Amino acid sequence: MSSIAQGCATPIQIQAASMAVPMSDASVCAGFPSPAEDFASASLDIASLLIEHPQATYLLRVAGLSMVDYGICDGDLIVVDRALRPRHGHIVVAVVDGDFTVKKLHLQRGTPRLKAGNPTYPDITPKEGQTLEIWGVVKSCIKLFA
Repeated sequence: MSSIAQGCATPIQIQAASMAVPMSDASVCAGFPSPAEDFASASLDIASLLIEHPQATYLLRVAGLSMVDYGICDGDLIVVDRALRPRHGHIVVAVVDGDFTVKKLHLQRGTPRLKAGNPTYPDITPKEGQTLEIWGVVKSCIKLFA
């Protein structure tokens, strides 16, 4: 099982402070370059974009490669909201027999399955006597490139 931040006993709770960053009205092309446009516009408050429930939101660093097909890679930070009700198709942080893991929640007839986002990792279907708690819903993933 690929866990989140091996030995992670206490996730970091986010202190929601406003952080406005200038944002251009123009989008950037990921294909062919387009002419540069004026960098006009408003500001975007990063905290309000990432955090809906400040008292229930935590940051966790991902360790492992089990979620790469869902865009979550080793070393990424995930923003986890414990106030959200987990639903089928959500990416969640779960605790399986005391170990944290991040997976996609698959519910079928009330039976949960935790789907890996990498075919080399097995899905987790709780067995008799195994404990599974959905700890929170992943709202976003933060990648650092430099």
